[in-house]
Amino acid sequence: MTRKYFGTDGIRGRANTHPMTAEVALKVAKAAAYNLRAGAGEPHNRVVIGKDTRLSCYMLEQAMASGFLSMGMDVVLLGPMPTPAVAMLTRSLRADLGVMISASHNPYDDNGIKLFGGDGYKLSDDIEAAIEKGIEDADMPLAEPSDLGRASRLDDASGRYIEFVKGTFPRGLNLAGLRIVVDCAHGAAYRVAPQVLWELQAEVIPMGVSPNGLNINQGCGATDTKLLQKTVVDNDADLGIALDGDADRLIMVDEKGERVDGDQLMAIIARSWKQTGALKRDALVATVMSNLGLERYLKGLGITLERAAVGDRYVVERMRAGGFNVGGEQSGHIVLSDFATTGDGLIAALQVLAVMRTENRPMSELAKSFSPVPQILQNVKFAKGIKPLDNASVKSSIETAEKQLTNDGRLLVRASGTEPVIRVMAEGDDEAKIRGIVNEICATIERAAKAG
Repeated sequence: MTRKYFGTDGIRGRANTHPMTAEVALKVAKAAAYNLRAGAGEPHNRVVIGKDTRLSCYMLEQAMASGFLSMGMDVVLLGPMPTPAVAMLTRSLRADLGVMISASHNPYDDNGIKLFGGDGYKLSDDIEAAIEKGIEDADMPLAEPSDLGRASRLDDASGRYIEFVKGTFPRGLNLAGLRIVVDCAHGAAYRVAPQVLWELQAEVIPMGVSPNGLNINQGCGATDTKLLQKTVVDNDADLGIALDGDADRLIMVDEKGERVDGDQLMAIIARSWKQTGALKRDALVATVMSNLGLERYLKGLGITLERAAVGDRYVVERMRAGGFNVGGEQSGHIVLSDFATTGDGLIAALQVLAVMRTENRPMSELAKSFSPVPQILQNVKFAKGIKPLDNASVKSSIETAEKQLTNDGRLLVRASGTEPVIRVMAEGDDEAKIRGIVNEICATIERAAKAG
């Protein structure tokens, strides 16, 4: 089904440009409230609204709050909070709906809207489709004057989330003696992340904790760890923690300044949980982008790698369907369903730190669980409206490459769910071979895109 508003991770776009305008945000809130109210049959449902630190969040927050209030929903404003905190508080406060206003790892001039159900999970495709239909409905009935919603602010939202996250760290352990650099990307976790680590007795060196509305993810955070890597080495720290703008991603840095991605972090957690009997069904859910080296490593431990489509929502869907409790993406979304319903960078970091503590090993040793096989990823941009993957030459090029990699590698060619880009990824033991394959496919796609 073709969608006009919702992508793989909610609604996203350039701030103050369709669809990320106050008008559309108000309509999304009204449509969501209408679908919720129609199903629940109660005049006063509750919605919680969180946001990151982008300048445009003020505009979108107020627009959405107005939309919900006009439909008779009570609104609880959380202020800047991580995406996983919004999901947790939606459940904790017995709200019927949760809203996170954020474009995650994107720069400040983008923004987005993510919606969660009362169970803390992202809404299903069917509900999102119904909301899309409602956005276009100009005659949606509003609440009577006496049934308008009320708005309030939850002053202790940060404290509630901090205590929740600390509660996921094993009892009897602490972080005393560890010097940790934490990069909050000038984003939603700029207050809570350093506080959690400090309260667990770590020596904390905070970075990216001075948001000004325009600097979120700018030269910092999980998508740009160069400064964090340098800071860890310069301060003789034991490790670094990098979160993205809404803190649902985690990348770490070892004491030598080396970057540790989501695949390696999932390997650390899965191995430890397998040893303690906590890993359900002896399996890990990752995406088609996760490295072949991870799959081989897990197989040697008796752990199955279940692959899902790219996007943390698809990882979560596969986890729920199969009864798995560890999953994530190479990019750093790590979902630990024993604790959370979505990726949570802080909780994932604490689980890795727990392994460091119990095994008394430095991060550099833990991060060498496996050697990633060479993986080449290139993006090809194209004009909207063009479908280069339908081109016969592109299909032929992909088929030829798949035959070349049958026994010693993988190929993935997919369209991005959030922008007009084709992503071409190949991996295998022969780096020169896979680089040649990726270059050839990208060149074919570029020719097809230019031809229209």
